[in-house]
Amino acid sequence: MGNVYSEYLSPSKVKEHYNYTKENLDTTETPSRQVASALIIMLCCAIVVENLLVLIAVARNSKFHSAMYLFLGNLAASDLLAGVAFIANTLLSGSVTLGLTPVQWFAREGSAFITLSASVFSLLAIAIERHVAIAKVKLYGSDKSCRMLLLIAASWLISLVLGGLPILGWNCLGHLEACSTVLPLYAKPYVLCVVTIFSVILSAIVALYIRIYCVVRSSQADVAGPQTLALLKTVTIVLGVFIFCWLPAFSILLLDYACPVRACPVLYQAHYFFAFATLNSLLNPVIYTWRSRDLRREVLRPLQCWRRAAGVQGGRDGTPGHRLLPLRSSSSLERGTHMPTSPTYLEGNTMV
Repeated sequence: MGNVYSEYLSPSKVKEHYNYTKENLDTTETPSRQVASALIIMLCCAIVVENLLVLIAVARNSKFHSAMYLFLGNLAASDLLAGVAFIANTLLSGSVTLGLTPVQWFAREGSAFITLSASVFSLLAIAIERHVAIAKVKLYGSDKSCRMLLLIAASWLISLVLGGLPILGWNCLGHLEACSTVLPLYAKPYVLCVVTIFSVILSAIVALYIRIYCVVRSSQADVAGPQTLALLKTVTIVLGVFIFCWLPAFSILLLDYACPVRACPVLYQAHYFFAFATLNSLLNPVIYTWRSRDLRREVLRPLQCWRRAAGVQGGRDGTPGHRLLPLRSSSSLERGTHMPTSPTYLEGNTMV
């Protein structure tokens, strides 16, 4: 067993694998690379801030301690950690990469895989919750809180296992011919496994939302007219953003599996595809807060407090007239999903 992990602390292994898979190892910090790194870090900082605001909003208001908001908070937590992991990944890239030991390299890449996969699993959990709430016309009561926590724990456990497989031994150390070009210490079969799992998750999310679509379209009493349009609009946004952000990354990983070493130059630009996939973590809180009036108000509350404080300190009279404009009384989603004739559907303003 010791022989399997004997190379994990070797300072030359990372460079050896990069020399094998890359055409050149030019790690010079050019101005364009520095600008790109700065932009990525700024993007990740925005991800951290907005998801932190969502977490604070969910935690501080007991009104949001329901099934939908619990899953939403889990999504925000995974997206926040994804932003942190990608900042670390960016700072440890470039010229720093070749100075890493394999265990440090696995930790760098594994953290990004864990958090990004947790974000994807959170989207699946939300789709499952929506299917239960819409198709089954049931709510999660207090007696089902254990089930919700188990679902969240399972998503993180699977993510930890998935991201930790390479450091546990599923890698290509000692087998250069089996190495990925995009991730030179990862074995190609592992890359294919990850892409397959994510593709299955995407298919499951699509299937669940198609099922919801069918239920909404077939309903005549409880769900009609505006309700159908509102739900279909949300489904379109969620699926469209997910596919738009992740499809390029999935494609580049599939190409990585299929291409022989140094045969596909586009693989050397894969970091741009992963940076683009990270946009999903930026857009998720925007989508869900936009579609929920109450959550939007709670998320904006710190900004309102700051605006009022600035008005008092820097304004001429510090009167309430310097407040932010009030939010609309109801969003299109809430108008389309609030159904007073069917109590089992009432969840405040949580429909997404």
